[in-house]
Amino acid sequence: MEKIKYKIEDILSSIEKYLEIDAKILLDTYQYIQEFLDEKILDEILETGYILTTVYSDIETIQASFLYKLLTLEKIDEKTLKEKFGLEITKLASGAFKLDKIIYSTENDYLIEYYKKIIVGMTEDVRVIMINLASRVTLMRNVEKYKKDLQKKYAKESLEIIAPIAHHLGIYKLKSELEDLSLKVLKPDVYYDIVKELNSTKKERDELIYKMTLQVKELLDSHHIVYEIKGRSKSIYSIYNKLDKGRKFNDIYDLFALRIMVHDESLCYLVLGLIHSKFKPIPKRFKDFIAMPKSNGYQSLHTTVFGVNNKLFEIQIRTFMMNEVAENGLASHWSYKEHRTAENLSSTDQKLEFFKTVIDNYQNKVDTNIYEEMKDESGHGNIYVFTPKGDVFEMPHGATPIDFAYKVHTKVGEEMTGAMVNNQIVPLNYVLEDNDVVKIITSKSSTGPKLSWLKIAKMTQTKNKIKAFFGRERKEEIITFGEQSLIKYLRKKNISSKEFLNLENVKKILKELKLKDLQELYLNIGNNKYSVKTIFEIIYPVKEQIILKKESRVRKISDIDVSGIQDIKVSVASCCNPLPGDKIVGFITKNKGITIHRKECLNALKDDRLIDVNWHKETKNKYMTKILIYVNDNVSHLADIIAKLSSSGVIISNVLTNIVELKYIYEISFQVSSLKDLENIIRNLEKLDYIVDVERVIK
Repeated sequence: MEKIKYKIEDILSSIEKYLEIDAKILLDTYQYIQEFLDEKILDEILETGYILTTVYSDIETIQASFLYKLLTLEKIDEKTLKEKFGLEITKLASGAFKLDKIIYSTENDYLIEYYKKIIVGMTEDVRVIMINLASRVTLMRNVEKYKKDLQKKYAKESLEIIAPIAHHLGIYKLKSELEDLSLKVLKPDVYYDIVKELNSTKKERDELIYKMTLQVKELLDSHHIVYEIKGRSKSIYSIYNKLDKGRKFNDIYDLFALRIMVHDESLCYLVLGLIHSKFKPIPKRFKDFIAMPKSNGYQSLHTTVFGVNNKLFEIQIRTFMMNEVAENGLASHWSYKEHRTAENLSSTDQKLEFFKTVIDNYQNKVDTNIYEEMKDESGHGNIYVFTPKGDVFEMPHGATPIDFAYKVHTKVGEEMTGAMVNNQIVPLNYVLEDNDVVKIITSKSSTGPKLSWLKIAKMTQTKNKIKAFFGRERKEEIITFGEQSLIKYLRKKNISSKEFLNLENVKKILKELKLKDLQELYLNIGNNKYSVKTIFEIIYPVKEQIILKKESRVRKISDIDVSGIQDIKVSVASCCNPLPGDKIVGFITKNKGITIHRKECLNALKDDRLIDVNWHKETKNKYMTKILIYVNDNVSHLADIIAKLSSSGVIISNVLTNIVELKYIYEISFQVSSLKDLENIIRNLEKLDYIVDVERVIK
């Protein structure tokens, strides 16, 4: 059979049947796109446009169906489109373009439901989905032009994702056609077997339906009812479904079906009573969708009766308006007979109507929490972000490239070294926006995620994966980090770690937290499962801490010899942080004894209350110092640096991170035994490829 080739005149003629408006603007729009597109694409656009007229779409929807291909093929941008055709048309065309970019997957039921949800979430106006549906019907009508694997891919998508959306919008005409076309591709043998069976029984079925129609007409005419009656054909896919459930072809009762249309609702029930008075009904097969409409607006009375030759006939009774809604869905609410335009049905009304149908789609498939979440996300609580290939991912507001990388795949996240958004390099803390195209830069030589990413990531799932990585790959680092965190906290409380972690205290902490040893304790601190404050309060509850604070006092420095003075309090100045090996001087204070400064410290030089002091040849304690580390890129190396310092035997007390011109600068405070040890540490750090410079901080 030769394929129908539609013309713009066909569309204009079809529109005249249901809209009393001047459609010249549609002709102008078509002439505009002809300048940009070849004949092959124009043919597809005209077919899609004509399909939209069969479901009573408004002029704006058909215009947008003409124009969105210009966006897809990058023949025009949204700004130009808005200037030429206005905001409403641009929104519709842009929405259809975004849906057109989605690359679907039907690998499992979760993904199928996920993509249905995405289509809902991305759509502000239900007319966008109608364009998408009509475009998909066009694709499936012409699917033979694609390779076999693509044909099956498109058919599976149409059957499992697109057709159910048409169903829940109530557009049965498009839903049935998509199902039949998909079955034809996926199971051609079954499809043609059913066609063959239908053809072989067509004469018998037509004859029985004709006889039944005559009897029903005679009945209704005798009661002076104005009506229209039609034989109703069963879709091939619906027959396949029943055969697939074990039914035999001859046992499918609704192969014989009639549809009766009348002018008002009360006549529907009158006709039902007359039918039942003449033909014996099957009680369990009666359904009243007029009193209790389906959530997609479908209304009709359904009954099954024993008709001519004792054959079962399914009879549907509805008003003419109900029939149009049943066939064409939501569009009929504003387009049929009353000649209402889309402007008469506000955007809010459309969305409310639409959500009722979509919610019905999920009621029997997901639990209440996901159901509520889906409704929220349908109201645009989330954003939709694309890969360069067009795969779409649903993300929460505030998500970063790190979240996106882990959403794509855990391995992508672990090998990430940077990110590009809309072809521009961005920092990892960049906040993604709706419709961003994100490319993750990866390297197999990457050392994995950084602990600092935990502060950047938005999604709990991302944070859990990062923590899992450190738990798996960097366990020793986290243990060290946890140990240093506890020591630092204890130091602030003027308690030595040896004193705090005595055998009795350790047993108490491990028992309280149900841990097996100190290593597991440090691991849980490093992973932020337990805070050091929580650990401390197991041994020193709040009341005891008050007593402890009163008892704390300044520790004497035994590593320094103060000329001619015995038993005096000695402390090290925080302004210059002298180390054994530095030349030092003592500064006499009124209440704190002697404070030790480096000789060149400005605070010491400007005062005359100085005294000679010297380091002992052998020192026992460690002293605070501070360094600045300059890194040559925008990748965090903090975990690696901490590991290097820890392996040198230093005790880290504080880390500050700064980013200047997208490059990291770390300020790290730690305890070290001597100036010589500090110099060795600096030399070892400067050997690392990513470190530009290391300098000691002296105020």
